[in-house]
Amino acid sequence: MDYGTLTLQLERILRERNISKNRICRDLDIPRTNFNRYCRNGFQRIDVQLLCKLCWYLNINVGELLEYVPPERESSD
Repeated sequence: MDYGTLTLQLERILRERNISKNRICRDLDIPRTNFNRYCRNGFQRIDVQLLCKLCWYLNINVGELLEYVPPERESSD
């Protein structure tokens, strides 16, 4: 059953704040390869500590970082 997905809004937030991926990776000691995967929403699991780091660094709440995308519902006509 499809319950929807969670997406990270990293690309948008970084672009709006003019923060480079290199800078945030260096400042938070996150491997760039992993960070790129998070930016593309190509992850299966996400570490709570990483969410805390990102929220702290970007000074945002987790709800601003994550977005729930519900599954498409089939219409019953």
